Amino acid sequence: MRNGTMGSAKCLLPALLFFPCLCGPGQPKMEFIRVSPDGADFVLADSGRRFLAWGVNYDHDESENGRLIEDYWVDEWQKVEEDFAEIEALGANTVRIHLQVGKFMDTPEKANDAALRQLARLLELAERNHLYLDLTGLGCYHKKDVPAWYDAMDETARWAVQARFWEAVARTCADSPAVFCYDLMNEPIVGGGKNPGDWLTGELGGKFFVQRITLDAKGRRNVEIARAWVDHLVAAIRKVDKRHMITVGEIPWVMVWPNAKPFFSSKEVGENLDFYSVHFYPEKGEVSKALTALAKYDTGKPLVVEEMFPLKCSTDELLEFVDGSRKHADGWISFYWGKTIEQLESEKGNLAAAITAAWLRKFRAKGAEILGENGK
Repeated sequence: MRNGTMGSAKCLLPALLFFPCLCGPGQPKMEFIRVSPDGADFVLADSGRRFLAWGVNYDHDESENGRLIEDYWVDEWQKVEEDFAEIEALGANTVRIHLQVGKFMDTPEKANDAALRQLARLLELAERNHLYLDLTGLGCYHKKDVPAWYDAMDETARWAVQARFWEAVARTCADSPAVFCYDLMNEPIVGGGKNPGDWLTGELGGKFFVQRITLDAKGRRNVEIARAWVDHLVAAIRKVDKRHMITVGEIPWVMVWPNAKPFFSSKEVGENLDFYSVHFYPEKGEVSKALTALAKYDTGKPLVVEEMFPLKCSTDELLEFVDGSRKHADGWISFYWGKTIEQLESEKGNLAAAITAAWLRKFRAKGAEILGENGK
């Protein structure tokens, strides 16, 4: 079971440049985002105004196999431009992008320059559309894209590659105000589960959304391993970028086991993260349970619901969850898969399309409400 993960929603429903602000005429200059001085909120660095993230995961396109952005962002760049314009039209201010390690590392030591250049191009596009990017890295979603040398590594060597990945990405992004954050990995786990000798777990629809960060605890506590991993990657990013925020996308195990405690969003593990991110898919009739669980992740730093979708509940219940979470959360990120509301509504008899269209309409209206109250 994958409770509260990006993969469920996706499967069940089909270097080194400086970037001046590229905002269009009449648009305010895009400001960097940071944590407020009191550590409670996000603020725009120049104006000091509070920032709430309202956005979408742009994790795959509308094709039958759900192509990742790296599968088409070179040959079909116009599609990316159109999709970003559509996301902006939905009223979003944040887009979560997922980057695979195999596409960004040619060898254990060398990053892929072409991929970094394309990432730089994406930053320019984000600035033009006034969209902030949640850059989630180290993806191994398509097993065919995972280099054999990467799979064969032990923990020390694998962490070293991950650090080089993040150093290359952060160096490329360091000067762009379009970066909201670096998310070190989507839903990492320490170990255990089925096939504990494999780095990847949780296959769903041919994709792998969960990775282990170690295969051998060697007598260490889970929190020791996770803290060392987080700090290792944070240090790699901070070598080249001391400004942009860092987080980790966390599975809400409290939803599965009520006596569980936050893991990556605990001080013991996430002290050097700038804010915490958690993924929530409320169950039908259990919005209050989801809100109770979410409250446990409000542990002293800004909190973002980095994934949400009406996968197991109605669209109205998901709106109830958003409203109820506003006292805890500083951002909400849903999904957009390359089809507009109108395109989805034209697919008569397609229940998944109808649900997605209905949700996007409510998402657009709720975003206008929340961001409007926040003074945009």
